[in-house]
Amino acid sequence: MNETWNCTVNSTDVLPDRYRYTLLAMYTVIFVVGISSIALMIDTLKSSRRSVTTMAVLNLIAAHILFLLTVPFRIYFYICCHWDLGSGFCKLISAMIHAHIYIVFIFYIIILVVRYITFFSRRDRLEFYRRVHALAASVAIWVVILVVIFPVTIVEYGSDTKKEKYQCFDYGNALRGKGVTIINYLLCAVLLLVTSLLLAVQLWILGMIYKKYGNTALSHQEFWAQVKSLCFVMVILICFAPYHAFRIYYVTIIFSEADSHLELQWNNEIFLAVTAFSCWDMLIFVNTKRWSSIQSRCAICR
Repeated sequence: MNETWNCTVNSTDVLPDRYRYTLLAMYTVIFVVGISSIALMIDTLKSSRRSVTTMAVLNLIAAHILFLLTVPFRIYFYICCHWDLGSGFCKLISAMIHAHIYIVFIFYIIILVVRYITFFSRRDRLEFYRRVHALAASVAIWVVILVVIFPVTIVEYGSDTKKEKYQCFDYGNALRGKGVTIINYLLCAVLLLVTSLLLAVQLWILGMIYKKYGNTALSHQEFWAQVKSLCFVMVILICFAPYHAFRIYYVTIIFSEADSHLELQWNNEIFLAVTAFSCWDMLIFVNTKRWSSIQSRCAICR
């Protein structure tokens, strides 16, 4: 019994304390702030349900909630330093953070593309013809994710990796397969290229607005609307791009060398944890009026 709960006996080689404490702190903050930021977005539910952007944001919130439900289990592992909830459940929890990255990335692209279209077409918003069409579009996206992609990921993720029963989130050896390596390279390349394209387009649009209004651009709502879009691009750039850039190096080393590279593996876990800070993106939608309302309520409570 003592051996099971002793981190220094069981898993120092697998999970050094400096990484364990860092990951524990990161996921705890991610969970608390992530839940709080989503709670602040309750007003979004009152917006037009036919708006493409609104539906994308609602689906984005759903993706964040699904992921945040798995974070307490990660916190549990980093506190106890062992896993006794089953290997299948470990694969599910471990795969969820990867699924979260690409699901969120898809909805970011939808939100940004819609905002770019409305900017160039000079329209207030893009809307579905009926609410049922918006619902059907959302269902179609989630059917592909949950029925096609996600089950395959769960079945194949870490299927060739043998681990001790107390370990979890330790699937580095699964990257030694040639097919898995190619898929990782493709995913990293696509995300980094799309991110670069989105950043270039966003900066171009901001340049156009500044050229149009000059030094008075800061006083125009059009400028701040595009700053909000820039914030989404920056979330991708800060949270997702570093992980995928490091992932290329990580996969190359794991695939080309026979050693386990545990230090490299846990560095990868740190970069992976950074992607979860994207759960804070709902703070982008919390406008000044909302913050003023929150501050007023806090003042009344005091």
